[in-house]
Amino acid sequence: MSLFALIRSDYRRFVALGARRPLKTIFFYQGLWATFIYRVSNHLYYRTPFAPLRKLARFLCQVARKGIEILTGISLPPECEIGEGLYIGHFGTIIISSMTVIGKNCNLSQGVTLGVSGRGDQRGAPIIGNRVYIAANAVVAGKITIGNDVVIGACTVVTTSVPDRAVVVGNPAQIKSFRGSFGHIAYDGMEKDPERLASLTLSDPQNTDSPGVTQPGSPMLMEDQN
Repeated sequence: MSLFALIRSDYRRFVALGARRPLKTIFFYQGLWATFIYRVSNHLYYRTPFAPLRKLARFLCQVARKGIEILTGISLPPECEIGEGLYIGHFGTIIISSMTVIGKNCNLSQGVTLGVSGRGDQRGAPIIGNRVYIAANAVVAGKITIGNDVVIGACTVVTTSVPDRAVVVGNPAQIKSFRGSFGHIAYDGMEKDPERLASLTLSDPQNTDSPGVTQPGSPMLMEDQN
């Protein structure tokens, strides 16, 4: 996907979630500023030709990253891998490790940390699947995999892998249901997205318990939409 298409995909997530005024969206949503700087920096970081130019580009990328951290409180390193359609709806304190991988059409709320944890061969950062909703102040750390269509509730601490469509809450995280993130994630073409539709047929819309799953209290999810 081209740089322009990636930037547009991030903007279109805001439109899908209710933003109707382009100028207001561009000038007043700090999350969009942060994703724009990330997209440009990531493109320059990996695609600038010639070693001298590459070193200069990477230095400028880090300066831009630090500037947007100060301005928005959102840290998106140019080295990390983020799929199309990232939505960050609120100001700040979002910390993403440079080793993190984030899939397509994900939501990050304020206070989220996706960080490095572990020792030796087990040290690393999370791989986040597609259409994952991560609520406010959640922490996801370590060399783990978060499946597609997962919901991570507010203030949840996740240090082990999470299967597709799980809704997890608590510290440590426990699976509440397998209803998935379908009610939390909106993006262009989702009604015809074959991957999403296939996952939706496997979800648990009745919120029935799954065998062998520990059930904590009700999740406290925080919506991103303004």
